Amino acid sequence: MERWATFDCYGTLVDWNAGIGAALGDASLVERYHELEPLVQAEEPGRRYRDVLRETVRRVGVDADPAATLPDWPVFDDVRPALQEALERGWRLGILSNSDRDLIEASMEAVGVPFDLAIVASEIGSYKPAPHHWHAFADAIGRLPDVHVAQSHFHDVVPATALGIPTIWVNRLDETGDPPPSRELPTLEGLAEALDALAPAA
Repeated sequence: MERWATFDCYGTLVDWNAGIGAALGDASLVERYHELEPLVQAEEPGRRYRDVLRETVRRVGVDADPAATLPDWPVFDDVRPALQEALERGWRLGILSNSDRDLIEASMEAVGVPFDLAIVASEIGSYKPAPHHWHAFADAIGRLPDVHVAQSHFHDVVPATALGIPTIWVNRLDETGDPPPSRELPTLEGLAEALDALAPAA
């Protein structure tokens, strides 16, 4: 049977904090941005992500359009070799993102590794941590993924765990969170081994 690993993109594969910090013009505002964005998303779940970005930075007090620079936000150095090794071991890869189609397509191109599908918030009318991304994946594939991989405990580890999906927390920011993930890595180094441990090849 095919093994599927789903990934969050921003923060996990693409350096979200570097990108939004540059867009804000002040890295010290990133924490405030993170506090406000889930509130903006919850107010209008059908809102396009580019509009979420604009409204959130407006509430932070900055006049900027982060979506204009998002396709150029940097990919973490560990991403491409880790994903390539997972592919070589037979894993199929998907992305579940709080984003828009054109933005995620640009970021996937920057990652440079082929994904089999991407599900984005603006097309399903829902933002994580709501569970609809995983429901949409199950509708498309016929079942839930074998493993979900993400940096955000709040947006990804918590809801995936509630759905019974094994999780790999890429804890790039050395945070703490409950419930615990199935596996925890500081970076994507060692990803393929962690995936295989959670869902061994038949």
